Amino acid sequence: MSDLTSLQYPVGKFSKPETITASMITEWIDYLAGFPKIFRATAESLSEIQLDTPYRPDGWTGRQVIHHVADSHMNAYIRFKLVLTEEYPTIKPYMEAKWAELPDSKLPIEVSLRILESVHERWVCILREIKDWENQGYYHPQFGTVKNPLSKVLALYHWHSRHHLGHLESLK
Repeated sequence: MSDLTSLQYPVGKFSKPETITASMITEWIDYLAGFPKIFRATAESLSEIQLDTPYRPDGWTGRQVIHHVADSHMNAYIRFKLVLTEEYPTIKPYMEAKWAELPDSKLPIEVSLRILESVHERWVCILREIKDWENQGYYHPQFGTVKNPLSKVLALYHWHSRHHLGHLESLK
């Protein structure tokens, strides 16, 4: 892996598991339950200079990463709720790179750390009660109809959390 690639993907690129077991799901939910505390500790260990430093050339600043994680996980939480309450709902994509340029991405990190804690508390509450991880689906305008997504989306957000935590850790 090149230096730039390892900066961009500190835990490697996401790879969908072929098989997902109940124990993997439990492990991923447990990780998401504890993630806000780990993420907060890492974020708060960074100086203002580090927070405003890109984690790689042409990358986001640490501050933008923190606000992005809150944005992304809010969207994931809402998408899970839609999938659990509607039959093949249409998922709204968003332009995360443009969101990272909006003024709220320059706010103090505490704003998004609090959001992340609250969203994860609610999200994990729902995740722990899901009985059927494989018979759900949604429509994504870019990818069409996606079947059996919940376990795979959970795998993605387990990776996503570790991925961006790695970006913050690289700024130390």
